[in-house]
Amino acid sequence: MAGAATSGAVLNGLTSSFLCGGKRTQSLLGAKVGAASASAATPKKFIVAAAAAPKKSWVPGVRGGGNLIDPEWLDGSLPGDYGFDPLGLGKDPAFLKWYREAELIHGRWAMTAVVGIFVGQAWSGIPWFEAGAEPSAIAPFSFGSLLGTQLLLMGWVESKRWVDFFNPDSQSVEWATPWSRTAENFSNATGDQGYPGGKFFDPLGLAGTIKDGVYIPDRDKLERLKLAEIKHARIAMLAMLIFYFEAGQGKTPLGALGL
Repeated sequence: MAGAATSGAVLNGLTSSFLCGGKRTQSLLGAKVGAASASAATPKKFIVAAAAAPKKSWVPGVRGGGNLIDPEWLDGSLPGDYGFDPLGLGKDPAFLKWYREAELIHGRWAMTAVVGIFVGQAWSGIPWFEAGAEPSAIAPFSFGSLLGTQLLLMGWVESKRWVDFFNPDSQSVEWATPWSRTAENFSNATGDQGYPGGKFFDPLGLAGTIKDGVYIPDRDKLERLKLAEIKHARIAMLAMLIFYFEAGQGKTPLGALGL
């Protein structure tokens, strides 16, 4: 309290007409001193602006490079987006969304195929590219009948997925038996295209929980799983490409590994 009184007396003395030489100078000096004292009394606030996370690049050691290294139409919002689009396929946002959907679906099939190729050959000893026509197989098919069956079944499934892509949730209807509850099981429980979740597509609850029969997605887990899935999907697609080259030479993945 004594220090505050002393400071007030000093300030009043500095602004007196005797020391200032006039009312005009007194008023100006008083305003400056008052502003200085108010500024000193008011605690300073520091505003820290969080810097935006830098975009990840598929060539981390190269800076710049234009659209080959850092395309402007890829902003890093997609899971696994590292700016790789040398052909510029994603310049149109609508096409970018479709290509991501295609990459996701092909990657899932590739992951399933890689596991099936290894397990199938290890169990039966039959090369994966001859399994369908093997007479001792559980269900032997010729190449023509196998291709026709695949086109029929996959054509039906893919056509429904195509319609749902352009008209979301339009396929969540009771298109099967009344007791199968297809509208409930096949509906999109996360709201994200390509990631339906729910009790049917996430029965282990890896990306959500089920409370009172309702699936509640966990956004943090879902984002981490999206990134992990697209990384594994890309590796699986590269693996299938290698398998195709090996099959052209009459080799199998297990044979190439010496197993």
